[in-house]
Amino acid sequence: MKKQWKIDPSHSEIQFKTKHLMITTVTGHFREFDLEVETQDDDFEGSPKISFKARAESIDTNNEQRDQHLRSADFFDAEQHPYIVFEGNELSLNSGQGKLRGDLTIKGVKKPVELDVEMGGKVIDGYGQSKAGFTVEGKISRKDFGLTWNQMTEAGQIVVSDTVRLLAEIQLVEQPQPVAANTPS
Repeated sequence: MKKQWKIDPSHSEIQFKTKHLMITTVTGHFREFDLEVETQDDDFEGSPKISFKARAESIDTNNEQRDQHLRSADFFDAEQHPYIVFEGNELSLNSGQGKLRGDLTIKGVKKPVELDVEMGGKVIDGYGQSKAGFTVEGKISRKDFGLTWNQMTEAGQIVVSDTVRLLAEIQLVEQPQPVAANTPS
């Protein structure tokens, strides 16, 4: 039987990391995101339907000036492209470790990506809700998605690296099955 899962945003986070001046790492996250997963049963293995989106405007690097620049047309162009979208189409797990494959769309550019996944497990919480936890990690080239802005310092250092590391801690909550209406015979 198909099962529907939704992200628990208070127990999940979506982060990215990139090098600044190639000597330090800047971390950012998205404050607004949604994730829905449909599985064939209790098993996440195979081809679950995975639909994720993050609101580009909600980017937060703990520096408002940098965040405004990231929202601009130089990077995410949040006004024209309000969401970053991932549509997963294959999850392979072996002893809780595996790969998640799907299409990532940033700034209107859609590319296939492969991410590393670790399933932390499934539990029933104190409220009787079924929950599942995952750690998702990967790397992308920002330039592949049209985020090509960069500058060089006077000393010839690149300001922003091309490689962006993606890190997500995901907790899913199984959604109640709709109750079938009784129809008289």
